[in-house]
Amino acid sequence: MSNSDRFSLSMRLFHWGMAALVLSMVAAGLLMVTSLQPWQLTLLNIHKAFGVMAILLVTARLINRLRHEPPALPHELADWQKTVAKASHWLLYILLFAMPVSGYLMQYFAGRPVDVFGWFRLPAALQVDIHYYALFRELHGWLAVVLIGLIALHIGAALHHHFIRKDDVLKSML
Repeated sequence: MSNSDRFSLSMRLFHWGMAALVLSMVAAGLLMVTSLQPWQLTLLNIHKAFGVMAILLVTARLINRLRHEPPALPHELADWQKTVAKASHWLLYILLFAMPVSGYLMQYFAGRPVDVFGWFRLPAALQVDIHYYALFRELHGWLAVVLIGLIALHIGAALHHHFIRKDDVLKSML
């Protein structure tokens, strides 16, 4: 496989790093909403801090993506499949921005500042607004459901390319 058939090293590092971060954030989010254990507050604070890191990383990843051309999709793919593949990737970027923004706005309107590992703190609203808090909490939850579905579709497509189509789509990201 030549370099033009592979994603750049920086794109691969961003992909797998963000994959690990997002999957751990989703797992933490699901754990937090199903448990009232004493560790839940600690996990919530870690989740919020990593959410801020996620938006910084996805911004850097998007800049990197715009600077590096990805390998072409297989020529034998139908045009509609190429369109769906490209649209799903851009939807992933949108969701990777929207999730931490909605999470922060939820905390903001709840009057809770977000501490990022003691490095810096994002402010909270001076006055709690329960309606906006509820709106962004609901939005955050629904975005998570859509993100989980899109991740499942993404993984399924990669495995389909590797095991069924036997092309180099998955290999180009390894």
